[in-house]
Amino acid sequence: MYGWGYQGWGAGMWVIMAIAMVIFWAIVVFGVVALVRYLGHSHDKSTGPMSDPEAILRERFSRGEINEEEFRKSLSTLRER
Repeated sequence: MYGWGYQGWGAGMWVIMAIAMVIFWAIVVFGVVALVRYLGHSHDKSTGPMSDPEAILRERFSRGEINEEEFRKSLSTLRER
């Protein structure tokens, strides 16, 4: 084209560009999903696997799931260990 020796892209270059585009969008989607999961879990730390057992017990008592006797018994059991 225009006498510069331009031969155009071959089929191999189009395949490489298609693969690169798929990889790019996969990285973008993975990043967005990871960000949403991270931000979603950062606001609710009380229900995660690393929660404080006494805090969970206090929450259950305050919601009325357990009565005072169960609360005190469970609390003493937790503190013994």
